[in-house]
Amino acid sequence: MASQQAWMNNLFTYTGSSSFTEFLNVHAPDLLPARAQAPAARVSDEIPHATTIVAATCAGGVVMAGDRRATSGNIISQRDIEKVFRTDDYSCMGIAGTASTGIEMARLYRVELEHYEKTEGRSLSTEGKANRLATMIRGNLPMAMQGLVVVPLFAAYDPATDAGRIFGYDVGGGPYEQRNYHAIGSGSIFARGSLKKLYREDASPEDTVKVCLNALYDAADDDSATGGPDVTRKIWPVIAVITADGFRRMPDAEVAELVQSMLDLRMTDPDGPTAPLR
Repeated sequence: MASQQAWMNNLFTYTGSSSFTEFLNVHAPDLLPARAQAPAARVSDEIPHATTIVAATCAGGVVMAGDRRATSGNIISQRDIEKVFRTDDYSCMGIAGTASTGIEMARLYRVELEHYEKTEGRSLSTEGKANRLATMIRGNLPMAMQGLVVVPLFAAYDPATDAGRIFGYDVGGGPYEQRNYHAIGSGSIFARGSLKKLYREDASPEDTVKVCLNALYDAADDDSATGGPDVTRKIWPVIAVITADGFRRMPDAEVAELVQSMLDLRMTDPDGPTAPLR
């Protein structure tokens, strides 16, 4: 009996891999999102979907912001959903697509990074983090083929370069590093247009936050699935700033002040600030 207990202890102490996802795949595969049985018919229109996420690099780091609306077809299913998640001290991910699967993937990915750090005694490199997330997205491909698509946006501060980095993905998990800024979700085409107009390389984190807020506002202005700031309900975008000091989610009170300043300017200029011609 004692030898069997010792064998069980070794089994869970020395897993043979630094990947928590692989550990689950061996010992409890039913807990993995990709192992859930795919529905017989497409139900994607009935399941809440997260929409627009934007990210932009800044001096010494990176900013990510997400709106708070989730939709089921043409219905607003939730007004205050969380779409931006801390994944470790120097990285975060935002989700667009099937909300429930995306939230579960974000939670599992956070444990994946923690498990690696505990078993290896060091953190993954920024490229390693991006590739680990790519593997998890690829594992969700069978569900994605049924319409339950999750395509995250990953952002991190890279201590090796003292700079922020952004990675986008396709449904098959391919990681693509994005230069300066990127956006995903239903309002991404409008958000990218706004970012292209307003983004300034090496701007301060504070100014980059304002750029991201304006990009989300412009997306909500043209995309019905993207939610703008809800002043009456006091629901504000989620904004994360990652620098050498680590991950920081901006408090709602701080975001509210920035949103109000933006709305005051929009009262006289509804289409927002314009970039000067050069």
